[in-house]
Amino acid sequence: MTAKAIMVQGTTSGAGKSWLTTALCRYYARQGLKVAPFKAQNMSNNARVVAPSGGSAAHEVASVGARSYGGEIGSAQYFQALAANAVPEVRMNPLLLKPEHDTHSQVILLGQVNDELTKAPWRDRSERVWPTIQQALNELMDENDVVVIEGAGSPSEINLKASDIVNMRVALAAKAACLLVTDIDRGGAFAHLYGTFALLPPEEQALIKGFVLNKFRGDAALLAPGPEILTELTGVPIVATLPMWWQHGLPEEDGVFDDRSIATGAVKTTIAVIAYPRISNLDEFQALKNVPGVRLKWVRSPSEIIDANWVILPGSKHTSGDLAWLRAQGLDAAISRHAAQGKAVLGICGGLQMLGEALIDMHNIDGNGPGLGLLPLVTNFEIAKTVQHRQTRFGKLTGLWSKLSDATVAGYEIHHGNTSAHTTQHPAMAKAGDVALAVLPDALGWQNQAGNVLGLYLHGMFEDPAVLQALFGATTPTLDSVFDGLADYIAQHFEKNFLDSLIQ
Repeated sequence: MTAKAIMVQGTTSGAGKSWLTTALCRYYARQGLKVAPFKAQNMSNNARVVAPSGGSAAHEVASVGARSYGGEIGSAQYFQALAANAVPEVRMNPLLLKPEHDTHSQVILLGQVNDELTKAPWRDRSERVWPTIQQALNELMDENDVVVIEGAGSPSEINLKASDIVNMRVALAAKAACLLVTDIDRGGAFAHLYGTFALLPPEEQALIKGFVLNKFRGDAALLAPGPEILTELTGVPIVATLPMWWQHGLPEEDGVFDDRSIATGAVKTTIAVIAYPRISNLDEFQALKNVPGVRLKWVRSPSEIIDANWVILPGSKHTSGDLAWLRAQGLDAAISRHAAQGKAVLGICGGLQMLGEALIDMHNIDGNGPGLGLLPLVTNFEIAKTVQHRQTRFGKLTGLWSKLSDATVAGYEIHHGNTSAHTTQHPAMAKAGDVALAVLPDALGWQNQAGNVLGLYLHGMFEDPAVLQALFGATTPTLDSVFDGLADYIAQHFEKNFLDSLIQ
């Protein structure tokens, strides 16, 4: 079969491409169509472990202690695949760039780290990777009824036009019907739409089938005569005005855009997540935002954690750099005080590495440095990268985390570095009689003897309903209900029959 291609372009980053693509995946999948998402190149430190290739290489694991090795794609394409009722796999995001510094990114090609491309100049990569991207797109087009494609940034970034491999080059290759979405809440929406369209050559303008106004607040009647004038200038109609929707249930893809501290019902637990510059896998905390009685907030200063019950040190794409930033803000002392008061501290992946006593890097992968010393652990960075799904079982935990004792949990690992118990105790820890208690097998997790500090390599724990039930006595909406809600939303707000016309 040859798929119909629908592509979501944006006037800027953050315009709403990712969630709209997710909504379209579920919208078309609910019609009984075979649907797959695609994004040629994603730049994000939020990644998921997926099947290495082909829909038959499913990544699920079925027994305690089992492992399933795979590749990495952006989290947005992972959720889009689930919305499409498809098995997430590497062809859906063949090129992933994971920023480690302001001027450097790790390059992931078809799910695997590619050192040669990582070292290559930015503009030299495009022609080298385009054949791989085109093959992945062609295969998905051959195997599906509909492929929903997401662009990146803006298709009219004229400084990058010659090396484009993610926007209109993909649209032309797929003969895609394109939607151009803009964030009207920023202001200047009509100028953004017109300017983006005007900078495209005629053959690319012809692919734009509709404009979408996203994040609208107010009376839609006040938009007149803007839509009519824009259509006169471009020949393209505005096909949807989407009201602002704060809590649609999907995590932010690119960063901490939603900085508001929100909760459902009376606040029982305040959770402070340290938002360092190279934060990664922050999408795994979306479930916490949906738990009744939990207030989740992203923090960058010591004063912001004073009222917190929990402090979470999340994943990091550059552990030593984020640890140095954390110290520069004075957050190291604040986290230590929080732990000394017996309050909960959780480190995940890079956060676990920070909780230890030292980072040792003999291969120039991340960097050396002292840790926070809250767990007597040492991390050695290794050249090989661990990328795998895991299903495992907690051992006996004490203190604040005891509710997780003996619980089976599924998740994933994405990290450089191996962590182990220190051979000699840190004096302060020894004085307190602390040791590193292994709480997960295979060096996946430890806690201190007091029971309030927990470090895990396992991502995704809070996406397990059993874990949320154990910790909070509550459940959250399922992903399927979130996807259905997105599909219902666009069905309500798009022009009648427009979305169906795109695939006829």
